[in-house]
Amino acid sequence: MKLHNIKPAEGAAKKAGKIIGRGQGTGKGGTSTRGHKGAKSRSGYSKKIGFEGGQMPLQRRVPKFGFTNINRKEYVGINLDTIQSYVDANRFGSDISFEDFVNQGLAGKNDLIKVLGRGELSAKVKVTAHKFTASAQEAITKAGGEAVTI
Repeated sequence: MKLHNIKPAEGAAKKAGKIIGRGQGTGKGGTSTRGHKGAKSRSGYSKKIGFEGGQMPLQRRVPKFGFTNINRKEYVGINLDTIQSYVDANRFGSDISFEDFVNQGLAGKNDLIKVLGRGELSAKVKVTAHKFTASAQEAITKAGGEAVTI
């Protein structure tokens, strides 16, 4: 071992990349690897999201149509056959409230519930929800139950 061939242990030292912007003698002075002129050569440059080099961006090329009502209310639909299966499995009692739907995972705590008329309902239950279809309300009352709107 001599002074001219001393090296750190393998993996101990990380060689930094070439330092740029420190004069012509470094070989990376002048434009400092940024090329000549243009936005990319300037300080503070940041490319906008979706920028395609001046070409018309995709979000502006694609046609837009239709209407989105910002006041729309989204309801979670729960059918009568689902309610009947939960009653048969003793997961619902005779009085079904909004909290029961949430606790059973059929709806979230901030959701609005609409009871839909698919399937048969033979259990006599009192169902409390935000909305009912006409067929669901009729089936619940025909089975001897009650449909209560919140």
